[in-house]
Amino acid sequence: MTDLPIHPLSEEHKMLRDTARDFAQKEIAPIAAEFDESGEFPHSTIKKMGELGFMGIEAPEEYGGAGMDALAYVLALEEICKVDASHGTIMSVNNSLYSHGILKFGTEEQKKKFVTPVASGKAIGAYSLTEPQSGSDAGTMKSRATRDGDFYILNGSKSWVTSGPVANYFVVFMMTDPGKKQKGVSAFLVEGNTPGLVRGKKEPKLGIRASATSEVIFENCRIPIENRLGGEGEGFKIAMTVLDAGRIGIATQALGIAEAAYEAARQYAGQREAFGQPIGAFQGIGFKIADMKTRIEASRLLTYNAAIAKEKAKATNGRYSLEASMAKLFASETAMFVTHQAVQIHGGMGYSKELPIERYFRDAKITEIYEGTSEIQRLVISRMETNLR
Repeated sequence: MTDLPIHPLSEEHKMLRDTARDFAQKEIAPIAAEFDESGEFPHSTIKKMGELGFMGIEAPEEYGGAGMDALAYVLALEEICKVDASHGTIMSVNNSLYSHGILKFGTEEQKKKFVTPVASGKAIGAYSLTEPQSGSDAGTMKSRATRDGDFYILNGSKSWVTSGPVANYFVVFMMTDPGKKQKGVSAFLVEGNTPGLVRGKKEPKLGIRASATSEVIFENCRIPIENRLGGEGEGFKIAMTVLDAGRIGIATQALGIAEAAYEAARQYAGQREAFGQPIGAFQGIGFKIADMKTRIEASRLLTYNAAIAKEKAKATNGRYSLEASMAKLFASETAMFVTHQAVQIHGGMGYSKELPIERYFRDAKITEIYEGTSEIQRLVISRMETNLR
């Protein structure tokens, strides 16, 4: 990987990238297949990642983070996802979906209490927006938060909560004024041991199996008013702002998966022989390699550009929705294309669990779905470009 011609990497960037790469190869690679098979949460390696600062790369040092920029986050996450997307998913949620919104909209007390333990790697954070009947259309959510003096009473269920079974803290979105639909959504910070917070069944997933996912149920869960994030009715704005950051993380995850599959396919194409020559010498395989490489490099530029746009937005308090959606859309579809071609190039071995190719293929699919499907990304991009909102 070379420096971006428009944004050369600093020595600090390179050091973090190399540290993440070394850790991923030495600590994660040997256990990735085992944890994918068992579906167990990789507590030990996640703790080590926290100690290295990977769980709060953009969080300021006073809140337990590394105090680096958005590009640094992408560089480190890319290396982790290149080895195992499950570890990358956990890292991405902690950095973006969980911490980003609190750092941008939270009070000083909320940042200290809810970001510091997560950014320092001592705790796990989760983001709870989706419900069984409510995904991208947050205005249809059924969960309710009712004001009761200096408290809120939370009731409802959230689905597909990444790290739900193990999280210590949750960012939760619920309706406080259903009549206002999206404008009636509010955000809350909930500790995992709060009475009334019940963790549902762990989801049996196609991919990213070591990243624990479950339903989270709220049954008269009582939290203090100071745990509301932002004002009443600001939840939808917070959720969408956070998803911009999250989509950069998913683009990075997709990029890492695609790179891993590509490198394996390229190596195999040079070693496997058929009819007296390496299969890579045949045009049918060679053109696959060319298309894979081109799409990966385009995905990299879109993803890095989105990270740079995010960093610039910090100074202007602006948005980078377009850049994030384009990166997420293109990189996720690239991951599916590349992993599919990698399986095809490997033939029967690509279908076997003896190699990680089939895991890359399974892991890639979710990148087209969570944090907004490819269809939603196209909707976001088209509406922004036509000014039809």
